[in-house]
Amino acid sequence: MAKVIIGIHGLGNKPRKELLLEWWKKSIIEGLDKTGIDYVLPEIELIYWADILHEKPLDESITDPKHALYLDERYAPGNKQTQKKDISTRKKVLDWFDEAADKIFLNEDMTVNYSFISDKIIHNYFKDLEAYYLNEKVCMNGLEYFVRDQIRNRVTEALKKYNDYEIFMFSHSMGSIIAYDILTFNLPDFKINTFATIGSPLGIPFVRSRIALEKKIVLNDIKLKTPPGVQKNWFNFSDIEDDVAINYSLKNDFDANENGLQPIDFIVQNDYEINNNYNPHKSYGYLRTPEFAGVLMDFIQEKEKAKEKGFLQQIKDLFGLLKRNKLSM
Repeated sequence: MAKVIIGIHGLGNKPRKELLLEWWKKSIIEGLDKTGIDYVLPEIELIYWADILHEKPLDESITDPKHALYLDERYAPGNKQTQKKDISTRKKVLDWFDEAADKIFLNEDMTVNYSFISDKIIHNYFKDLEAYYLNEKVCMNGLEYFVRDQIRNRVTEALKKYNDYEIFMFSHSMGSIIAYDILTFNLPDFKINTFATIGSPLGIPFVRSRIALEKKIVLNDIKLKTPPGVQKNWFNFSDIEDDVAINYSLKNDFDANENGLQPIDFIVQNDYEINNNYNPHKSYGYLRTPEFAGVLMDFIQEKEKAKEKGFLQQIKDLFGLLKRNKLSM
């Protein structure tokens, strides 16, 4: 079965699709090359939805930093000399915050307390997410549509093209919310080998409450689980300094699906930096971390490992047969 890597980007305006895909490939290759293992990179598909909310993409040719379409965070190769940071203190604080936030903001039925606070945060800092949750009506480039419906339709149609593929799906930031929703509500029977979330806000209480509300309406159930179509793994990658992934651990927030799969959390160090500006949330940095490269390499090599295992088993069986024949002579 052919393999494909499918990525869904996060919130905010983006460079044009072809350029973002090129930079994602470079980041992925950076990580894979550092493993020292030979590989053949499968097809990579970028599901691009920024144009649904932004009339024009960020433009790499614009040099004026004050221009609305100026592209400041471009791809930059990773720093090979990155030093490990001491995250122990911040991790303790975030662990406390995670537990406290659930008690303060979530009720047992997954409804949210102090919704005005979360609504204010979303409105001020996450305009794309607000448009998605409110399913805002947009008129752009001569078209009229509802944001959430349009995004989900585009992602759903893109995924259906790969129904007969072995799929490694990764999603960044708000893209992980979209991916989770699609795999839970729109395509619950759609099978993917591996689901990877990077810099994900899925652990934030008001995000989980929104998912639970839709589950109650659509499925008469509020329990959050790994999407039913995930067959082998759900890996979640978070930099401890990434404020979007402040609830960095998902293993206690999502129960296992029928395949017995829960999220497996990785704390990673996102090394993205450009012009001395460090951004631990940037996708390029996540995609080249050793941890992400390791699980992606496992996916790429899976068939070859299975062939090798099968060949070794055949050798063992042959030696066993020869041994038995010798003893019976």
